[in-house]
Amino acid sequence: MPKLSTNYAGLELKGPIIAGSSGLTGSIEKMKEMEAAGASAIILKSIFEEEIDLEYHKMMKTMAPNEAYMEYLDYFDLRIKQNNIEKYIELIKVAKKELTIPVFGSINCSYSHEWLYFAEKIEKAGVDGIELNMFFMPTDFRRDSNEKEKIYFEIVNSVVKTVKVPVTLKISHYFSNLGPMIQKLSETGVKGIVLFNRFFDIDIDLDKKEVIHANYLSNPAEINMPLRWISIMANRVSTDLCASTGIHTPEGILKMILSGASAVQIVSAIYKNGSHYIKDLESGVLSWMQKNGYQSISDFKGLLSQSKSDDPSLYERVQFMRYFSDREL
Repeated sequence: MPKLSTNYAGLELKGPIIAGSSGLTGSIEKMKEMEAAGASAIILKSIFEEEIDLEYHKMMKTMAPNEAYMEYLDYFDLRIKQNNIEKYIELIKVAKKELTIPVFGSINCSYSHEWLYFAEKIEKAGVDGIELNMFFMPTDFRRDSNEKEKIYFEIVNSVVKTVKVPVTLKISHYFSNLGPMIQKLSETGVKGIVLFNRFFDIDIDLDKKEVIHANYLSNPAEINMPLRWISIMANRVSTDLCASTGIHTPEGILKMILSGASAVQIVSAIYKNGSHYIKDLESGVLSWMQKNGYQSISDFKGLLSQSKSDDPSLYERVQFMRYFSDREL
């Protein structure tokens, strides 16, 4: 029987399927279900600095215009932050008590010092690793691309130098020079890079004339972007790669491993099919490995990465030109 174990972020995992950060990983019952079904690690629901700020501003609105509270604003700000981190620490402690697989904390902040503050608190709570879920909006016109990219390194370096547990980094593809950026980030000391973040799309309700959310969950077609960049960056980075977004089938998982991923993060497929679906994904991967004579993940990991290809241009523009130059309306 083939073995599914893999190494990611300095940890030996029993398999390549990680339950990605979501509302599901904020529930201990759901996390236990996912572990039982075969998840090899859990990325806890992110602690969001923005959510804490929103809570603070909502409270401020209820107090205005009562000036009697003004002198306590700093206290309220601190108290709200402490309440949120205390809840998160409790989630970590319960998860570590109830689960046997590695548990990663997840942090999502804006441009601030809170990244390090949260990382230190989370590490003390007992996590096996910390995922920095980093994304600064390209619509922020106050900072140019160089300034934004510099902030990534400042934050990552400060966290990596301070905490002892493995630090991983989840990023988007919104960079002016994506390949070199991923490569440079891999040299900071992070133990893994996750490609890519996924964000809510917007739509417009024509009847109500309102902006609404669209596509809460990913679909299998979204696999192409991370698949290309896992393939391109494999063997060109100084850390492990983990794939995220659009992975809904055993075939999707296998494609990512063949491209060079050490593991994959699954979220939408679990929302759509339930925690038990992880077992189906795992069975599909094992079946393919048996059929092709592979005994371990390492036997075929990165086999189809760009660096091992006889025709590296296949991963870039050549296929596009071949396809459209031959097509007729």
